[in-house]
Amino acid sequence: MKAARIVLRNAAPLAAGTETTKEVERLSRFSPSPLSIKQFLDFGSTNACEKTSFSFLRHELPVRLANILKEIDLLPSLLLGTTSVQLLLHFNHLTFIDAITRIRNRHHSVMPMMAQGVLEYRDSSKMDPSINQSIQYFLDRFYMNRISIRMLINQHTFIFDSSNVCNPRHIGCIDPCCDVVDLVYDAFQSSQMLCDQHYFASPELKLTQINAKAAGESIYIVYVPSHLFHMLFELFKNAMRATVEHQEKKPSLDPIEVTVVLGKEDLTIKISDRGGGVPVRIIERLFSYTYSTAPKPVMDNKNIPMAGFGYGLPISRLYAKYFHGDLNLYSISGYGTEAVIHLKALSAESVEKLPVFNKSACKRYQTSIEADDWCVPRQKTNLST
Repeated sequence: MKAARIVLRNAAPLAAGTETTKEVERLSRFSPSPLSIKQFLDFGSTNACEKTSFSFLRHELPVRLANILKEIDLLPSLLLGTTSVQLLLHFNHLTFIDAITRIRNRHHSVMPMMAQGVLEYRDSSKMDPSINQSIQYFLDRFYMNRISIRMLINQHTFIFDSSNVCNPRHIGCIDPCCDVVDLVYDAFQSSQMLCDQHYFASPELKLTQINAKAAGESIYIVYVPSHLFHMLFELFKNAMRATVEHQEKKPSLDPIEVTVVLGKEDLTIKISDRGGGVPVRIIERLFSYTYSTAPKPVMDNKNIPMAGFGYGLPISRLYAKYFHGDLNLYSISGYGTEAVIHLKALSAESVEKLPVFNKSACKRYQTSIEADDWCVPRQKTNLST
């Protein structure tokens, strides 16, 4: 905490600097330029030009940063005042004068840092529904912005930095022939190890794959393996925790069933568990950054917490939406839950979904929750008397 205060003291002149503010204002008037996975591949082919790539990054990175910096100013003052968010603001301003490798390294902890800021805000004040709505809207856009920036930087450094050792088949961080079933097994095994570590038990995997484009053949797509792994790992982790806790008295655990289907336009992965499910009223809360079904975790450097921060599912859904896919949950309370990932099967249709700062975005921070136009009782009516 002392180190954070020192950084913030040094950051004050920079954050308030007229030149930086003017530059952010100027760059925020530009709209980001979304790329498709196919464009990423074409750009990173054997004829890739480092000078062209750097020129694009030199313009595009500041534009994406400036757009989200303008939205940060619209957040509630109590959230902006937390130490974690102030430190994050300092890092954001520094990125305008940093080399791209430094940006990548510095923003490695952006997601947990912002999550900590939200936790500080949640613990220090009563959450107003309208403010909570604005925070949810902002965080979706903030994290999507960060995912996109990291994608651009990784593509450039993985392709042109010879010190980065990566799979020779990959083009940057994209696998042109991503084996989906292999990734499912990898993510499941990683989750299983974590589950065994915490509960000394874990369910098995039952997998079915259907290739509707080429019957009987393995399923491959053009995608970023690390993104898909993140989604799968989070969903498996949740499914295993629910299964073990719900079936703790059973002699054996029901398996987690996974169905992978490749269609003409979409790749769909369905993960089904028998973990007891959740009530319908809670489903949407599971994607809230201020909600978690697990106790708040205790951080240390030795063990990875199984759950508790509240940003695993919303971030996973953003990874799916980043290239215009989606992630949804369907639950039967008392039985289990199905998580469904939808991804674009065609690389030309997998286009970045990027936030842009404009009047429509500003309005989302100013609107309050209107009165319900349906007659819904706040409390259950007692008809027994």
